Amino acid sequence: MIIERDVNRWCVNVEAPVREVLRRLDANHQGFILGVDESGVLEGVLTDGDVRRWLMTQSVADLAQPLRQILVKTCTVALETEPQEDVRRRFSDRVKFIPLLDARRRLIGVVRRRSLLEGVKIGDRLINDESPVFVIAEIGINHNGSLEMARRLVQAARDARVDAVKFQMRNMTRLYRHTPGGGVTGEDLGAQYTLNLLEKFELPVDDMLRLFDYAKAQGLTVLCTPWEEESLAVLERYGMEAYKVASADLTNHPFIERMAKTYKPLILSTGMSTEEEIAETVKVLRRCGSSYALLHCNSTYPAPFKDINLAYLSRLKAIGGCPVGYSGHERGIHVAVSAVCQGARIVEKHVTLDRSLEGSDHKASLLPEEFKALVEGIRQVEEALGSGHARSLSQGELMNRSNLAKSLVAARDVAPGEMINESAVEIRSPGRGLQPNRLAELLGRRSPRALKKGDFFFASDIDQPLAQARAYWFSRPWGVTVRWHDFQDIRKMSNPDFLEFHMSFKDMEEDFARYFEEPLDLDFKVHSPDTFNGDHLLDLSNPDPEHRRRSVAELQRVVDLTRKMKPYFRRATRPVIIASLGGFSTDGFLSEADVRRRYEILAQSLRELDAAGVEIIGQTLPPFPWYFGGQMYLNLFVRPEDTVEFCRANRLRLCFDVSHSKLACAHAKTSFKEFVDQVGPFAAHLHMADARGTDGEGLQIGDGEIDFPALCAQLRAVCPQATFMPEIWQGHKNRGEGFWTALERLERHGL
Repeated sequence: MIIERDVNRWCVNVEAPVREVLRRLDANHQGFILGVDESGVLEGVLTDGDVRRWLMTQSVADLAQPLRQILVKTCTVALETEPQEDVRRRFSDRVKFIPLLDARRRLIGVVRRRSLLEGVKIGDRLINDESPVFVIAEIGINHNGSLEMARRLVQAARDARVDAVKFQMRNMTRLYRHTPGGGVTGEDLGAQYTLNLLEKFELPVDDMLRLFDYAKAQGLTVLCTPWEEESLAVLERYGMEAYKVASADLTNHPFIERMAKTYKPLILSTGMSTEEEIAETVKVLRRCGSSYALLHCNSTYPAPFKDINLAYLSRLKAIGGCPVGYSGHERGIHVAVSAVCQGARIVEKHVTLDRSLEGSDHKASLLPEEFKALVEGIRQVEEALGSGHARSLSQGELMNRSNLAKSLVAARDVAPGEMINESAVEIRSPGRGLQPNRLAELLGRRSPRALKKGDFFFASDIDQPLAQARAYWFSRPWGVTVRWHDFQDIRKMSNPDFLEFHMSFKDMEEDFARYFEEPLDLDFKVHSPDTFNGDHLLDLSNPDPEHRRRSVAELQRVVDLTRKMKPYFRRATRPVIIASLGGFSTDGFLSEADVRRRYEILAQSLRELDAAGVEIIGQTLPPFPWYFGGQMYLNLFVRPEDTVEFCRANRLRLCFDVSHSKLACAHAKTSFKEFVDQVGPFAAHLHMADARGTDGEGLQIGDGEIDFPALCAQLRAVCPQATFMPEIWQGHKNRGEGFWTALERLERHGL
């Protein structure tokens, strides 16, 4: 069982109106409220079921009457002085919570059954199987008695982005036995060495308390290991949120019971203990009603890899019936990172500024940069572990499948209505059409269309009707994305106002004039390539001067090409060039300072471009782009605040990619509606597609998580003049099937 001492979540004064009581019931998610008088004396209980039964007896419910009038006065209670076994026997299928009273019947806690693996709450952090790993930087006595060094260790932990720092407090006089003659001369050599270090390096209590305050000011949770009761009393007076129990005290049941009576969460290391001893301590913790977690540990410094036995974590979890973690004393970071794969939800490692300093802990500690790498490794691994749900393709895999996989293609010309036999089909790359595993479904069917040798077969050739292009009607100019090889066919299928040419670096080398017989009565836009020859990724914000110089030069080539294209489009006045202007990183997101610096570099790059006669617009970007079919990180035009600031300062308009920005909001856990309100007024052009999660971009309209009726209404208000086109991933396949489907749906939503 668990004893909850924070009674405020359940307590309501009996004079409070029923209306307020109902609000509290809804807020605490526990299904009951305890009514107390002004002195905190329990008068009764009210459950959700009691409320329903009361309402059924009322023709008109008076919600202004006091709780006292509807309170159930009889309920199962327990006194603080009662044996816990007697309290435990009162639980039943109906009794899940028991109010805990003192001798004057004042409410001092709530006793509840422990649910299996429910977790441990430290401050506002819940640690369970679903939570991020809780990382603790153990400072211990690695400050070597220096308050300044201790502060530097706290700073290193903060910079590594740990969750908590941990210290140790001991009263040497109280902790160690008195020997004849005093001192440590009579102790064994090992104990003598340890005692000597502790006497030299223990910080005074006042310095420790100042250190706690300093760590909290850095945004860190503070934990401490008390080594005896006087130190525990000091920490209780300070208000420590949770305690760490050292491996050396795992069999010290009287002291553990004393710590349990603080009703603070306990984290216990299990080094130096047998399984039988661990199980005995678990019984003590359960008897005391403690909230606790167990850490697997090998208490040697440094610990040999052969002795660590990470596989024991699953067994420890079963023994403890609680969250488990790993307290590591081995060299390096790989074992601690691997512990996360074995189920560790807490990871503790020692931190030092110099492994050559005096003291055995330093040798098993991580340097600041190593600790930073540890935290990064843990975050990467816990992200990679996933949830174990059915496998699905990531966006990057879909891209690579399209590029590298194989498709069913026509081995010869096929006439409409002709039976498709084996001679009509062959398997070729790339993977843009039907996958080869659908060959049996295709054979024996009559072709619904004419195919030329080399054409892809699609799902519409088997069981899905082909979306047909038609004329569409919108309140704003619209277009479709095209390439040199297909724009003439695409534009004849419908009534677009413009064509948006998505350029590759190879397209830019084409003699485009040969694709025109005469100028078209259309406007046009150009989408700059993201990548150029030699795997050069366009980035006008790159701090590498050479990379930035080439990016400026490549975008200038796009500008020059756009000016050359202008005479071929009669409606073109100042053609728009859409560009992902940069801000990528490879190993993680950039700091705020780096982002600001990147924006400054970008502004300088834009000033260097000769954009006469055209308009360069930046594109809102997703947090995780898929350049080259592998994940990177984007840092500019991802958040609304700095996007708007840059646009306003540099008179830049935007291509508002709603799919990209929905992903950005999902990653940041912010409001997409607010994003649209902030960024929408800067939109010259819209890319319309759905999105899912944090990297599912370019989905068909209605296939993701965007509320398109609401979005279209919002866009009509914030950017009524912005042009748009559907940017459905692979939408050009099968004669633009994805585009026509999207336009059908967007027309219905009133874009």
